[in-house]
Amino acid sequence: MAVSRTDVREMSRRLWRRGTLRVRHAVERRTGLLAYLAVLGPGIIAANAGNDASGIASYSTVGARYGYTILWVLVPIGLSLGLVQGMCARMGVVTGKGLADLIREQFGVRWTAVVMLALLVANGGVIVSEFVGIAAATELFGISRFYSVPLAAFGIWWLVVKGSYKRVERVFLLMSLVFLGYIVSAFLARPVWGEVGRQFIRPSFSLDTGYLFMLIVLIGTTITPFMQVFVQSSVVEKNLSKEDYHLVRADVWGGTTFAVVIAFFIVVASAATLHQRGIEVESAADAARALAPIAGQYAQALFATGLLGAAMLAVGVLPLATAYSISEALGVEKGVSRNFREAPIFVGIFTFLIAVGAFVAMIPGLPVIRVLLVTQFINGLLLPIMLVAILRLAGDRNLMGEYANGPVYNALAWLMVLVVSSLSLLLVAITLFGG
Repeated sequence: MAVSRTDVREMSRRLWRRGTLRVRHAVERRTGLLAYLAVLGPGIIAANAGNDASGIASYSTVGARYGYTILWVLVPIGLSLGLVQGMCARMGVVTGKGLADLIREQFGVRWTAVVMLALLVANGGVIVSEFVGIAAATELFGISRFYSVPLAAFGIWWLVVKGSYKRVERVFLLMSLVFLGYIVSAFLARPVWGEVGRQFIRPSFSLDTGYLFMLIVLIGTTITPFMQVFVQSSVVEKNLSKEDYHLVRADVWGGTTFAVVIAFFIVVASAATLHQRGIEVESAADAARALAPIAGQYAQALFATGLLGAAMLAVGVLPLATAYSISEALGVEKGVSRNFREAPIFVGIFTFLIAVGAFVAMIPGLPVIRVLLVTQFINGLLLPIMLVAILRLAGDRNLMGEYANGPVYNALAWLMVLVVSSLSLLLVAITLFGG
């Protein structure tokens, strides 16, 4: 059959159009990926900083004591964390202000002063515990804390004070990769995956006091006030706008999912090894030591490396979150890209917390458990206040406009706040009265 020149031209046009569309779709996909990578950071860093030294200790203890039976709790915890972090990130892109800024403007100076004082004391105590975590991790590799703690403190201080926000964010994101070691540790432990899956999707409950206490502790170590402060301030410092919100939301939920997955594998690794042999642990370092004769030296090394990376990340994020919040409350200049002359209070608070935290962590015979109990107590009191403030701000139409919480989102968020606040206050009561 003869083919006319017109047919040939038409076929050429169709082929050219198809090729153009394919190239356009490829460019759009690549542009979308690059846009996400440009926004990537605040959500992932904040969520992973929540998996700090005390968090890893809690997950290890849960796995060692109760096996896989508490795995199901990670699902509601992850949803709650995503909701809270999402609201803070949304407030950051809509208002261009940090959380402490909004609290001061909407609720007054007195409430802001109380919240900031509590945040300063609580975060200061947790920073000490993170340096203790660094010491414990490096001692597993035979390095004295009198070398590792000052070096870690100076390294984090130099990175933040002498670097730009972009560089700090990249380093924090690289630190987050050490958490992947816990996934490998879990597989080295050789759990019965069928049993893991059943316990994960089939909730079980116990009225045992220890079981209830660990449920409460899991929530307290996963959802903490400094995370909300950091994610909102980071979004503001990156100058992200409403047009970036869908990417910011993806970053928040991606970070939340990653953090919960890591928590899942820490529990699995501990349950498959320590729980099966009735071994109790009280710290992440204990768990790493106990893994060696059961799952091998590689499992211990990966667990210890994860602990070191987690503590280093938290040591960077916690002082930053505190410096952000206090600077916002005072209405002074802030930002990682600012030097001491431009933002003396911001840089001064960060430096002070790093220096004091490192010094206290090296004191021989430091009562770490008592420090953690005090900070846990303060965080337990502070969290309900912060959550209620976040809900009121995120639902304010005058402040948020069309980005304010909708009815369904608001109902879910208030339910979450009620449950988390009740459990947080219960943890305070247990801490106070030793129940």
